[in-house]
Amino acid sequence: MTRGRVLDVVGTFARLGLAAVWLTSGLLKVVDPAQTYVAVRAYDVLPREAVAVVAGVLPWFELALGVLLLLGIGTRVVACLSAALLLVFIAGVSQAWARGLNIDCGCFGGGGAVAPGQTQYVQEILRDTGFLLLAAWLIVRPRTLLAVENRLAGPLVTSGSGGERN
Repeated sequence: MTRGRVLDVVGTFARLGLAAVWLTSGLLKVVDPAQTYVAVRAYDVLPREAVAVVAGVLPWFELALGVLLLLGIGTRVVACLSAALLLVFIAGVSQAWARGLNIDCGCFGGGGAVAPGQTQYVQEILRDTGFLLLAAWLIVRPRTLLAVENRLAGPLVTSGSGGERN
């Protein structure tokens, strides 16, 4: 297997892994919108009106990112949006931790206040950092296998540099 093909396979796993993250988190939020509202509100950074908007839009945005990644449409742009959203999530968890809030992030459903000592801020930040690395890979090298955008772009022309488009 050529180096370019190996990188394509790695990228495909990154794309499908990140798609699974967004599809899972979005679906878990869509099925329980009241709990999603509670989770967003627990961060205590937005006015109530904004909490309702974020809680209403976020699950659908996550699902859209997941579907686009699953299909392989606009991979680099979707990876950039994913990275931006993950940075917002990391900042949100970090500020909650710094302010001494006792909350569950609500990243995969649930969320809201938890008992002191029940927070998992370090694990949440490390997990989201891992997801951020998947997005970073796709930003740097968005070419993946089984992507719709490959068909839309026409046939690939290989070069000596690992199979990139010319």
